[in-house]
Amino acid sequence: MSDEPALAVIELRSIARGYVVVDAASKRAIVRVLRSEPISPGKYWLAFVGGEAECEESLAAAVEFAADSRIDHVLLPWAHPALPEAITHGIATKPALDAVGAIELSSISAAVRACDAALKAAQVSLVDLHLARGIGGKGYVLVTGDLADVEAAVDAGVVAAGESWLVGREVIANPDSAISKAVQRG
Repeated sequence: MSDEPALAVIELRSIARGYVVVDAASKRAIVRVLRSEPISPGKYWLAFVGGEAECEESLAAAVEFAADSRIDHVLLPWAHPALPEAITHGIATKPALDAVGAIELSSISAAVRACDAALKAAQVSLVDLHLARGIGGKGYVLVTGDLADVEAAVDAGVVAAGESWLVGREVIANPDSAISKAVQRG
């Protein structure tokens, strides 16, 4: 178990306000910032990990200082262990694909919520967690596993993310090799 079990993410519609939020969150409690950067289209996002109480305090400061520029946020007290690494560095090795599930969301925070729920709901492997860059500030999650597990994971992810953030959800029962190639490029 990690010494930093909690994960928090906040996204804002103002880059300038984003820097103020990073400062406020970092000063409120001891947390480790995973990502903090402007993204397209003129948004800013921050992800950090730490103890549950520390993340809760820092996120409260972030939300307070974000004010009306906050788009969405999430606090996961016991985040799935794959999430911090995926947020920081991406997925190092792509698993062999069985059935594939994709969840596309209009919020980074919603994508993180969906990913955590999907990984916890069923025996699936994370193929990709893509947040913001090059996709207009959206996020998507790709998982693989047995068809029933992938369907359950996608269902759980959509519920956790919130229907209002959902852009698309798909399950491919028997993906062609072209999907494996596309995933490797992503």
